[in-house]
Amino acid sequence: MGKLIYGASSREFDIDDRALAHLRVVIINKLRRSESFALTLEHGVDRGSGRTTLWLHESIPLQFVFSGNRRPALNRFWVEELALSAGSTHGLHVLPEPSETAPFET
Repeated sequence: MGKLIYGASSREFDIDDRALAHLRVVIINKLRRSESFALTLEHGVDRGSGRTTLWLHESIPLQFVFSGNRRPALNRFWVEELALSAGSTHGLHVLPEPSETAPFET
């Protein structure tokens, strides 16, 4: 289980390493292009089953901390779906991973 650490307050969010690796690609690509956007993360049952929405901006410190030492293979379809989500009015959400053979829907 990795962590996304956001802002100077060091607010931490637990995210599965595989999902975090895919989110990292999308987030870094958006911020590299100076594109701010919203990221919504669901809380687990142990945290009240709610959600938190963060406004991601290139000037706010952000860390990706992985618990494992191996880099997971990336699913191109998942990265593309997450990128579409990040560009939408609802912002980036952790979506279920699609099959790597599933047709890509636009």
